[in-house]
Amino acid sequence: MLRKLARLLRINRRLHRENENVLRVKLRTDQLHAARTRFAMQVLTVLFGAAVVLFLGWRGVDWAVREFVTENPAFATKTIDLQTEGVLTVEALRKMAGVRVGENLMSLDLARIKRDLELMEFIQSAAVERVLPDTLRIRVTERVPVAQVVVLRPNSAGGYVAVPHLLDATGHVMMPPTRTMVADPTALQIDWLPALVGVNPVDLKPGRQVESTQVRAALKLLAHFERSAMFGRSDIRRVDVSGLEVLTVTTSTGGEITFASHRDFDTQLRRWRAVQDVATQQSKVISTLDVSISQNLPARWVEASSVPAPPAKPAKPAPYRRKNA
Repeated sequence: MLRKLARLLRINRRLHRENENVLRVKLRTDQLHAARTRFAMQVLTVLFGAAVVLFLGWRGVDWAVREFVTENPAFATKTIDLQTEGVLTVEALRKMAGVRVGENLMSLDLARIKRDLELMEFIQSAAVERVLPDTLRIRVTERVPVAQVVVLRPNSAGGYVAVPHLLDATGHVMMPPTRTMVADPTALQIDWLPALVGVNPVDLKPGRQVESTQVRAALKLLAHFERSAMFGRSDIRRVDVSGLEVLTVTTSTGGEITFASHRDFDTQLRRWRAVQDVATQQSKVISTLDVSISQNLPARWVEASSVPAPPAKPAKPAPYRRKNA
């Protein structure tokens, strides 16, 4: 009986110790969980506080920028200093730029103004800058036409109308400006421009560059002609680009000069000048001449007295003379 009682006491003490161990483990687990919860709350509090500070700072900076810069009456645009060496009026350019007096100078998107101007077919480049406190300065370089292409387009009456397209030296296509766009009405005259014939109308997209290699070669020939010794001694009125690797030039006297479109134009122009000098000495006028080959130039000329006097060359309008001066 005593042994049984002793065994029960031992079992009871063991169970008591085990319960104490379980309670201690549970206490430590609860304490760890509480510590983690407090840490998480502290982190969330710090993050929330930082977010509040950042938001208030951002709103404060935004308010300061609007109050002191973008909505400040002191930065209202009072002057739009717009200059160009071309033929377009200041008012036309201002409308293309999309700016007006009174807008806040600091809130203007200068990149957008520059992009909008350079998207215009008449404009080659534009520079835009702020001049504090109230001036917007715009400098424009316009495209100068060097040739024209006349295309027949159908009209509403069922017929066709001749529509001129202008090309600058780089082959960019322009439509002629309207009267309200130019300050000098003489700038509307285009009869002084050489005509390119044989051009595919599909290639003529206003504001885009012509892709035809023959058209580009013709424009290059015109540029070399103006710098050559033939300039002033003859006049190019038309360039036919429909040939294969050749350009056929028609002069004001009706002569036809054939150039190789893929060879050096300066050399070919010197050949033309040499033959022109011989013809002048013999009182003759060139009827046809092929300078695309290097030797034994095929040429045909007629008596100068048998050729009607060429019509007077249309004068280049004054605005373009100033541009090229």
